[in-house]
Amino acid sequence: MLTKQGETKMIDRKAFKYLEIKEYFEDFLKENSNHLEEIGEDLHHECFNTDYYIIGTYKAEKWLEDQVFSIINIVKAYEQFNFGEVTTDLANPEQVVNMYVYIVGEHIVQDYFANYHWRKAREIA
Repeated sequence: MLTKQGETKMIDRKAFKYLEIKEYFEDFLKENSNHLEEIGEDLHHECFNTDYYIIGTYKAEKWLEDQVFSIINIVKAYEQFNFGEVTTDLANPEQVVNMYVYIVGEHIVQDYFANYHWRKAREIA
């Protein structure tokens, strides 16, 4: 399900492997703490689009567990809404996992920036 802004309503803190993906993001922040100012608004791209989260079909199949069809539906809905077509090869578990992580990562980064700006506003006040 999508909102008018193209956000998937299926993605929240209860989403499949959300905490694992968030931990990946937090590790990225720690590893790149000296470069966060440079990365700035490209944070989502740098974390979730410059490298693969999962490499290998076997690993991807295991990672998907029994959620493969739910995840495929999320990827299809997201791409259809945002790109007008589905570009991920849905028969390729590696591509499905990496696109799903990209989508969940978008929400994690949005939360991070919302909390970051909230903290900065509190520091100023």
